[in-house]
Amino acid sequence: MVRLSGRSGARSARRPSGPRTRRAPDRAVVVPERGVPRDPGRRRGPLAWLRSAVGGRSVAGQVFLLQVVIVLLLVVAAVVALVLQVRYDSTQEARNRSVAVAEAFANAPGTREALDGPDPTAVLQPRAEAAREATGVDFIVVMNTDGIRYTHPKPDRIGKHFVGNLEPALEGRVVTEQITGTIGPLVQAVVPIEDPDGKVVGLVSAGITTATVGGTADRQLPLVLIAAAVALALSTGGTALVSRRLMRQTHGLGPDEMTRMYEHHDAVLHAVREGVIIVGDEGRMLLANDEAHRLLDLPEDAEGRRVRDLGLAADTAELLDSGRMATDEVHLVKDRLLAVNQRPTHLRGKPSGSVATLRDSTELRALSGRAEEARERLNMLYDAGVGIGTSLDVTRTAEELAELAVPRFADYATVDLFDAVLGGGQPEAATRLRRTALSGIRKDAPLYPVGRQIRFVDSSPQGRALGDGSAVIEPRLQEAPGWRAQDLERTAQVVEFGIHSLVAVPLRAGSLVLGVVSFWRSKKAEPFDADEVALAEELVARAAVSIDNARRYTREHSMAVTLQRSLLPRRLPEQNALDIAYRYLPAQAGVGGDWFDVLPLSGARVALVVGDVVGHGLHAAATMGRLRTAVHNFSALDLPPDELLALLDELVARIDQDEAQEGDGAAVTGATCLYAVYDPVSRLCTIARAGHPPPALVRPDGTVDFPDVPAGPPLGLGGLPFETAELELARDSRLVLYTDGLVEDRGRDIDEGLELLRDALAGADRTPEEICQAVLEARLPARPSDDIALIVARTRALGADLVAEWDVPSDPAAVAQVRATVTRTLESWGLEELTFTTELILSELVTNAIRYGGAPIRVRMLRDRSLICEVFDSSSTSPHLRYAAMTDEGGRGLFLVAQLAERWGTRYLPAGKVIWSEQPLP
Repeated sequence: MVRLSGRSGARSARRPSGPRTRRAPDRAVVVPERGVPRDPGRRRGPLAWLRSAVGGRSVAGQVFLLQVVIVLLLVVAAVVALVLQVRYDSTQEARNRSVAVAEAFANAPGTREALDGPDPTAVLQPRAEAAREATGVDFIVVMNTDGIRYTHPKPDRIGKHFVGNLEPALEGRVVTEQITGTIGPLVQAVVPIEDPDGKVVGLVSAGITTATVGGTADRQLPLVLIAAAVALALSTGGTALVSRRLMRQTHGLGPDEMTRMYEHHDAVLHAVREGVIIVGDEGRMLLANDEAHRLLDLPEDAEGRRVRDLGLAADTAELLDSGRMATDEVHLVKDRLLAVNQRPTHLRGKPSGSVATLRDSTELRALSGRAEEARERLNMLYDAGVGIGTSLDVTRTAEELAELAVPRFADYATVDLFDAVLGGGQPEAATRLRRTALSGIRKDAPLYPVGRQIRFVDSSPQGRALGDGSAVIEPRLQEAPGWRAQDLERTAQVVEFGIHSLVAVPLRAGSLVLGVVSFWRSKKAEPFDADEVALAEELVARAAVSIDNARRYTREHSMAVTLQRSLLPRRLPEQNALDIAYRYLPAQAGVGGDWFDVLPLSGARVALVVGDVVGHGLHAAATMGRLRTAVHNFSALDLPPDELLALLDELVARIDQDEAQEGDGAAVTGATCLYAVYDPVSRLCTIARAGHPPPALVRPDGTVDFPDVPAGPPLGLGGLPFETAELELARDSRLVLYTDGLVEDRGRDIDEGLELLRDALAGADRTPEEICQAVLEARLPARPSDDIALIVARTRALGADLVAEWDVPSDPAAVAQVRATVTRTLESWGLEELTFTTELILSELVTNAIRYGGAPIRVRMLRDRSLICEVFDSSSTSPHLRYAAMTDEGGRGLFLVAQLAERWGTRYLPAGKVIWSEQPLP
């Protein structure tokens, strides 16, 4: 049963027989307040209406009196608020003006200087009075820190103590206070005068009475009162018009007529088969018919309560409370699907509530459910396109597929790939699969774990999917003997766990089958249906493209890394000049062209080389190999570093020229290289660089320097010579060579990177291995964008007891002396076994130098990992090895040297050449 708000008594059981007809004009109606008959069709005069309204016995009269009282109270409240606001504004204006004037006078030029003068009053009094008249304040007082006045509008008060709070101002703060002085209520401000050191040397006070500021507002008060009276009169007139209109709209109907009108409305409202709800202001329910009670299951006392307090569904309560317009808006209420139409009601253009009708449309529920499922599937496919394949990693892509499917599509999802796919290769059907990803609503599912190798039997859904290349569904796993044959014990555990349905979909990329994806269901009682199988196929098809792209990238990356590592040195050569440690780290995004090498040279010397080829990928790795091979060949010629870089620069220019003619290669120009040669005998290191970062030198005491090595242009530019720097390195110095990936990235420049590298290298008594480890821990980014090559070489020195050197006269008779000296030297070294061969080698080399070379001639013997013999002369003519004819008297010396020595060769110097040979130690 529904009641209108404010109505008492039960609803009448009487139903009207037809529409209500208008009463005849001559029918008399008793007017309660007059008690005499009146004609409702005739309008009463203004005087009669006024007497009725003032009497207050009608609704219109009561409304009139209430509105008049409210307007009167509002006017009084407005006047009081204006008076209070005027007082407050006057005080604030006085405070702001006094502070501004005091601060301006305190900071004015000459104020502080006048305080230091002999007579501050004579200087400041006229200024203060002029400022007071200009600004309109009542006084400006300048005083010392003891509060003694120097100025005042009344001269007899100069020299007396200032009345007010001075302590905050003496501390450097501005003080404002409201007091009642001899000139009335006023606001005064005290501002400190500070010297350049911040010390308070005086005070300035400015004050103004609130009457001075608020006088204008007080003069406006009568005008405000007049305006309030006019507003009261207008409001009273407006209220009278509203009350008169209310009287006219009721048409003078009596209680019987109003009751009959309500019962007509009540009968129609409860007869319709649609729910009707009227909601008023503040979201309160004013009316709900029987059908609305039934559809929404409303409580009996719903009328008068807020809609949000009736226990309705959140979306339905929000709609009814908002009052917005709605047309056939569908809401699910328990097991009913309701179509709601709502329109706001208006009273003279102002919203006062809303009327809503509800129609039961439960038959639309199934259609809506299917639409929701279709929308969710579309969203899932969209998310698959965005969220799968974010990285070129096969395993991560498989994990993204499994994570997307759970729990939106399945309760568990597994991805099994062939082992070859994980390594970037072609899948082979005869090989096992490896569980690559597993995602589920619980962690304790008895499925094969990640990393497990699996061989699916042909009768299993996965085996059939791999064989047929199409999806296979098992709606009831406990009734699937082919699936249970895979692993009787584990499949029994899976069924016992609650997993009851399975869809197996092959991962196909073109003609390749990369693996199989399995979707498992346990929480939802219904098995997978045909529509869900189609969705699974579409989902896996999209993921298969990303997995195949990741597989191809893995293959190319592995090929490039393999090529690059095959071109880099696999182990360091044996030598005694340097103790070397190195690190090489390829970039995460792609293989680059960074490279390094350690090359033993003649005379126990060692060459260190590090370089960087522009670009990434196979081309950069192949180019790096070509440059490294070229450096190997050039170093065999024992060229100085600057000449070697010049030849390498010419080679790069030739490579670029050939690539440009073919039109399908990337340029090499811009490659960098640093070449250093260390001599353990002289402890000299000769360095040249082509656009490469400078080396770092860690001295034995742990200090770090970046030697000034001339920076030549990068390789391939040509036109400019390369320069060398010669450094004398103390024993146990550490020479550090590196590529720019260690000191440069997108977040910082090279100068900042060099300073950070300096900090990581600093420290004494560390081995090259420890230095490499410390540098990488301090400087290596999480995902390096460029290759990093690092070499740390600790210098050693060949002692004087292992070096024998003497000059040889340009006389063939001196060869005998050379043999004797060699014999003595080898005996002192304990190498008597090499005496014969060494005497023969040096005899031939010295004889050639005397005969074909020029003075001076010098012989040097080194005992290192091998026995090294060197003969120097000033001629630049190089001898050549050849077969002598039977009739030739000479030409067999170098042939004998080549047969007796393990290695031999010629090294050119700026003032001659050195012919050297090496013999293995016994």
